[in-house]
Amino acid sequence: MRKILKIEGEEARDFLQGLVSNDLRRLDTDGIVYAALLTPQGKYLADFFVLRGADALLVDVDAALAEDLLRRLTLYRMRKKVVISETDMTVARGTGTPPDGALSDPRHPAMGWRLYGAAGDDGTDWDALRVAHCIPQSGVELIPNETFLLEAGFDRLNGVDFRKGCYVGQEVTARMRHKTELRKGFVRVEVTGDAGPGTAITSGEKPAGTLLTRSGDAAIAYLRFDRAGDEMQAGDARVVWPDAP
Repeated sequence: MRKILKIEGEEARDFLQGLVSNDLRRLDTDGIVYAALLTPQGKYLADFFVLRGADALLVDVDAALAEDLLRRLTLYRMRKKVVISETDMTVARGTGTPPDGALSDPRHPAMGWRLYGAAGDDGTDWDALRVAHCIPQSGVELIPNETFLLEAGFDRLNGVDFRKGCYVGQEVTARMRHKTELRKGFVRVEVTGDAGPGTAITSGEKPAGTLLTRSGDAAIAYLRFDRAGDEMQAGDARVVWPDAP
């Protein structure tokens, strides 16, 4: 379930531009931007889509995160000439031929389209698509105050811009990109056997990660790259990382 927040006022774009991980100038060409709000320590708080409404910016966020996001944005507002509110707008999504007015999901072409002001779903198996393209979901892979954007692949999902300038958590995110090698992250794995989300993954009897969303014989896993072997275990299941470097 999604909630749509509205940010209106003459400083709406400048206000949000200084807070989120992506460059909102892309709205002028793309119509929709995927971004996140971080802690000052660079940890994930919420991910969302930003789009232009008739006279405001609209923020499309998971309903479970909406209240906290609204509260945090209000705290950051200070003396900015903006008004932030929750709307009753709905969003429909699908992967077939996009209806008039639909916007392409900016994370990956396979994720189809989003149509604002409408409701419904075309029955797509979204978990299967997410697993196939290793696209994390809030509340499942993306955990507030824990997840780092680059471990979650936001650079690959068009969710972070490294040239836009300052935003909350920007310094840590930039340092992770330029000065360190990622040691952990989300990857797509193949699973043979019975193992569900939350099952610990081991390699040579050492902890190597956690199995997350599973669809058939594939899953998203959070792995420690230095411990990920050619063959790993999740309970009684065999786990293979086919795209391992």
